[in-house]
Amino acid sequence: MAVKEEAELYEPVKRYFEAQGYEVKGEVLHCDLVAIKPGAETEDGMDIEEEVIIVEMKRTFNLALLLQGVERLRMNPLVTLVVERNRKKSGAVNQRFGDITELCRMLGLGLMTVTLFKTKPALVEMLCEPGDPPRARYRAKRHDRLLREFRERSGDYNVGGSTKRKLMTAYREKCLRMADALRHGPASPASLARQTSNSKAGEMLRTNYYGWFERAERGIYRLTVKGTAALTEHAEVIAGWPAQEAAVAVDVEVSESSKPSESAKASENASDYMVKPKKRSRKRKPEKV
Repeated sequence: MAVKEEAELYEPVKRYFEAQGYEVKGEVLHCDLVAIKPGAETEDGMDIEEEVIIVEMKRTFNLALLLQGVERLRMNPLVTLVVERNRKKSGAVNQRFGDITELCRMLGLGLMTVTLFKTKPALVEMLCEPGDPPRARYRAKRHDRLLREFRERSGDYNVGGSTKRKLMTAYREKCLRMADALRHGPASPASLARQTSNSKAGEMLRTNYYGWFERAERGIYRLTVKGTAALTEHAEVIAGWPAQEAAVAVDVEVSESSKPSESAKASENASDYMVKPKKRSRKRKPEKV
């Protein structure tokens, strides 16, 4: 049952907080709902301070609600956002409450959902309390995968933000290098591995993800029609390889030339271990008496 106005969420949320022992009032200084639990004194003589929660409600989760919640954090440390959860309604927000909950945790906000029914009471779910710590953890494997993908690409062949177009990934580039080597004739996986410096050439040929290769005979592969078309489609990428490889070769030569030669190293090492002749000590003649 979809709500027409956010005011329809007020009563279920109010009953929820009142059941938790809060006193609830609506529209306090432009806040949709304010719930206050009075302080108390425990049996051990410890004083429990009163708890104040500000609640902001919207029909759907959007940026306006999120910014409103962040603004309310300047007024009170405990803020909860409330949205409707309509199980029949399709949409990106209704399918990604897990991600939205994690976002609220990162900002220190609470999140509640209200599901309204025609014949039974509304269902109120507290997805996260205000101040709950984030659950998402740093994933080193994904970080390593990101760096590997970045470093294995020889250049920037994709336009950021583009959709519905083929991306030049590191895997596609490796396949393209093998296809470029096979344009001169069939070859074995070992030969392609040496030519393209790809240790997984054999595995990629057998997988044949793009359909660019086919087995000509035992241990020999050749290009298919799709492979030949791929060489034409990515001609600009292939044309840029010699220039890049030449630049890398120059860098290697410069770095090698800056290092001392082997003969110089040998002479230095020899000088370190060379034994210098000892000076003979002259005996002093006895003085005449």
